[in-house]
Amino acid sequence: MLTHIHPKLPMRDKRVTRDYYAKQLGFKTFGSSNFDGYLMMEKDQIQIHFFEFRDLNPNENYGQVYIRTNDIDGFYHALLQRNTEIHPHGKLEIKPWNQKEFSILDPDKNLLTFGQPI
Repeated sequence: MLTHIHPKLPMRDKRVTRDYYAKQLGFKTFGSSNFDGYLMMEKDQIQIHFFEFRDLNPNENYGQVYIRTNDIDGFYHALLQRNTEIHPHGKLEIKPWNQKEFSILDPDKNLLTFGQPI
């Protein structure tokens, strides 16, 4: 009986990742311990975990997460107000699979796609 999923994505620099997810996406640090080389961030009902990978080449990173939301328009516009860069091929639009979606790349080029059924 599966209940939750917490994807683990690579990060090169914990401070940069924490700052990006907090300032650009509105996430908060999860947990009370500061683990060396590991970071947990949360927003609403989701968590994303990060492991340190200092030698990561962002141009060769294929980390991806699909996150469902119940207010895609509100979240999208909140990110635009924070000047969060939207993926050049990931603008907010309705997809053929009946999802309204948009995508962003974090500082390590992990792809985050946000979607809501229409």
